[in-house]
Amino acid sequence: MKQQLDPKAVWMFAISSFFTWLFVILILGVQGAFIFEEIGLLQLGFAFWAPIILIVPFVVAWAYGVLSYKFYFYELTDDGFRKESGIIWKRYTTIPYERIQNVDIHRGIIARILGLSDLQVQTAGSSAMYNGSWGMSGAGAEGRLPGLSRETAEKLRDELVRRSKTARTSGL
Repeated sequence: MKQQLDPKAVWMFAISSFFTWLFVILILGVQGAFIFEEIGLLQLGFAFWAPIILIVPFVVAWAYGVLSYKFYFYELTDDGFRKESGIIWKRYTTIPYERIQNVDIHRGIIARILGLSDLQVQTAGSSAMYNGSWGMSGAGAEGRLPGLSRETAEKLRDELVRRSKTARTSGL
């Protein structure tokens, strides 16, 4: 049965997206200030531009957070761990239990404030280092679930570890 992330994950997605959009708007604003000055829009003043600089990124970030939460699912099937995510471009991932090498729980500052956890399922070969065009870099966890409650993350970690051990020893 498909499971969803914790409802507070909306806030986690929205906060991280807000800072990204705020950065983009500030960079564009600095570049656009020269153009705005030429056409007279800079004369509107701080009282006009401040709400736009803060409200637009917040609205876009909140919409992204809600949609990300709405389209993020996971489930434990008989064959493996399945994950589905994406708003416009959908990504479907299935990890057979016998490929699971490690299951980690991470809690960043925003996640800790919200009482959430980030579960990372690492598989053989997927999280190895590779040599890209910018040097050595890691591919990361193949099965990442952000925005789980602390209790759910710990139960899911224990269940994934149990199923991966069972799957690896049942074939012998």
